[in-house]
Amino acid sequence: MERVEAELFTDGGNDAVVRLRGRRFPGVLVQGDSLHILRGDVADLAEACERGDLAEAGESAGLLLEHLDALLTRYSTALEEHQIQRPY
Repeated sequence: MERVEAELFTDGGNDAVVRLRGRRFPGVLVQGDSLHILRGDVADLAEACERGDLAEAGESAGLLLEHLDALLTRYSTALEEHQIQRPY
């Protein structure tokens, strides 16, 4: 394990926006339990698609998109607050 310093652009919650030394842009630190939930959402979507259940697939995709949109909004807001151009 290596200890490093990082710049913290948001509170340290489940999806903190941080920048590691040597990186131009910050990233989003997703906690392990949140990553597991996100993976489960993708698995639910894949399973619904395999079954041909378009209604459930659409619902799963909508929930996944909502979660990712929230992460992206938090990221974009943090960059705007610190006058950092978005990398996209």
